[in-house]
Amino acid sequence: MADDLFKALADPTRRTILDELAEKSGQTLFEICSRLSMKHRLGISRQAVSQHLAVLEAAGLVETRREGRYKFHDLNTAPLRHITARWLDRGAPGPEESTP
Repeated sequence: MADDLFKALADPTRRTILDELAEKSGQTLFEICSRLSMKHRLGISRQAVSQHLAVLEAAGLVETRREGRYKFHDLNTAPLRHITARWLDRGAPGPEESTP
């Protein structure tokens, strides 16, 4: 699961999609494409955005739900919490707390 997560986060376009879903969750493919085009000036096809969403969904970062003929995409931050729990929440002092 961690490999899929890091692969998904490695691409700047996918991180931009996650930023957009963090700002407004529950967007359709059309809404995401519009925001990427208008706000970020990304010239990316609907098919490419759909493929990016599939990678994000495989990593567990995006969940989809259908309502009638519409498919909505929601951000899921649980996989990120698992990563922070793995390395950051172990009770060890962070770099700012450790002494040389």
